[in-house]
Amino acid sequence: MADRRYRRRDVLRLAVASTALTMVAPRLVLAQAVTDRRFVFVIQRGAADGLETLLPYADPGYARLRGALAIDPATANKLDGSFALHASLAETAKLYAAKEALFVHAVASPYRDRSHFDGQNVLETGGSSPYQLKDGWLNRLVAILPRADKEAIAFAPTVPMALRGSAEVASYAPSALPQASDDLILRVSQLYQGDAQLHALWSSAMDTRGIAMDGGNGMAGGARARQDGASLGKLAAGFLVRVDGPRIAMIETGGWDTHSAQNARLGVQLRNLDAMVAALRDGLGDAWSRTVVVVATEFGRTAAANGTGGTDHGTGAVAMLLGGAVQGGRVLVDWPGLAAGNLYENRDLKPTNSVDALIAGAAGECFGIEPQRLARTLFPEPGTLPGGASARALPRLLRA
Repeated sequence: MADRRYRRRDVLRLAVASTALTMVAPRLVLAQAVTDRRFVFVIQRGAADGLETLLPYADPGYARLRGALAIDPATANKLDGSFALHASLAETAKLYAAKEALFVHAVASPYRDRSHFDGQNVLETGGSSPYQLKDGWLNRLVAILPRADKEAIAFAPTVPMALRGSAEVASYAPSALPQASDDLILRVSQLYQGDAQLHALWSSAMDTRGIAMDGGNGMAGGARARQDGASLGKLAAGFLVRVDGPRIAMIETGGWDTHSAQNARLGVQLRNLDAMVAALRDGLGDAWSRTVVVVATEFGRTAAANGTGGTDHGTGAVAMLLGGAVQGGRVLVDWPGLAAGNLYENRDLKPTNSVDALIAGAAGECFGIEPQRLARTLFPEPGTLPGGASARALPRLLRA
């Protein structure tokens, strides 16, 4: 069902705008809350590589483990004496310089078994194990906020798990057809590579759909050029900026599973994320000063590169906190190090920060709820860090 606050012509207008995003991995979900602050949750589905998003260039283990995959820190945006932001995140680097971006490194949910589906379920439900909870932490947040009603609107074939629950949600899907994954397109491209006729037909089809091809791996760097983060950010801002519009949003991004050709693929993914955030900032105007954006992924990737120019499923990752309301210009980390004895299970960046604590802190400060009290609602089954240590509390995240 549709949200009755939006007139039919408004929904149709936005439906037309969102049709252009049918070929884009991200999907958008919106919910209404009576507050002047905006809270946006961006999920990176596929396990985004935190060690190249925010590279620990001062740790000698980074270059040793990544080898040819390691990024030259001279090409990145150095934030301090230890960490540098990927060059594709140029607008995000500007937010950091303006003290509107904060990064939490070596972060993870309680999940440890490296399955995308299970990891995303834990991240979205706020449980300590997969399928333990039947509703999402974002829905539970919506349910406790003062609202005129319980309606929400989702631009997605199905409502993402984080927003499922007792709060009433409607959805709108421009297309019921699922989008092919990067890996599937890459494998078909490689299959047709040696067939002159089929390769030409496939290349023509991909050109028509706006997917850049190359002569080796099939896709340019294995990444889909059709993703349009700027359009998605503009669409989200169009809702969030309205006086009578929603104050809570969820944005899904996909394609972060970089088992091969990682450098080029990750570069495209991060540029799209950067463009989405920039469009959201620009579209919100003055409301950006009252906006909090949390960016998180289900888990990180292996500390060492694999044999195909990529990385495999790991543990520790990086999370971002962006927005004019953020007390930024900081990297929050208890760095575990990348020496062999410091890796989690001898392969992954060891998590020392909790993504649950970050979410509870950001949402609590955003809506004036004591973070530890909110954490008991959003994350009723608190997990632990490796070794059984409880996740430590983060310092203040937002401006007073």
